[in-house]
Amino acid sequence: MPGMAASPKIFEYLKFPTNFQIHLLSWIPPIKDEPLSVYAKRMCKRVIHKNPILLGVSFGGILVQEMAKYVSVNKIVIVSSIKSKEELPLPMKMAKRTNAHKLLPTQWIENIDNLAIFAFGKGIKKRVALYQRYLSERNSEYLDWAINALVCWDQIKFSKKLVHIHGDSDSVFPIKNLINPIFKIKGGHAIIITESIWFNKELPALLQK
Repeated sequence: MPGMAASPKIFEYLKFPTNFQIHLLSWIPPIKDEPLSVYAKRMCKRVIHKNPILLGVSFGGILVQEMAKYVSVNKIVIVSSIKSKEELPLPMKMAKRTNAHKLLPTQWIENIDNLAIFAFGKGIKKRVALYQRYLSERNSEYLDWAINALVCWDQIKFSKKLVHIHGDSDSVFPIKNLINPIFKIKGGHAIIITESIWFNKELPALLQK
């Protein structure tokens, strides 16, 4: 499951062994004011394998954790994401208390520079042309829903089946806020793209433990 506003193309550099069957998920339009739990149930209908490994990036990592509450899974892998509301950065926690996130002019999603920075973190402007291909959801209604679902996520306890992979310089979800266990690697919020060599080498072994 790709991250907020992103398409499954973010996984294009990942190469898995032939014993893995890959099924890419993409965002479906949310219903107005739809709870994340209800959205997750709808997304579960798109899971075609029994007892799958669910992998999600960023906000997609939050979504697959919600999905795992409704389908039996082998493992949950989250990349550049969080596994508890306690790991949300302070500005997002404050946004929930004040509803400040609902005042964001989300029409700027149509501006690719702004959207790329929001979805992939700081240091992206030099590579906007590269990341433009990965951003598929440019609808302000979707972004309103997704931001609200993110800041209002209320999970405290996380699954023992969860594997958390995170970049040491992530600017969206700073690693200093995270709770162990974490597989820390070099890189920022877009490690699923920029550190694909690490994922191709290390991830299959993690998935089969």
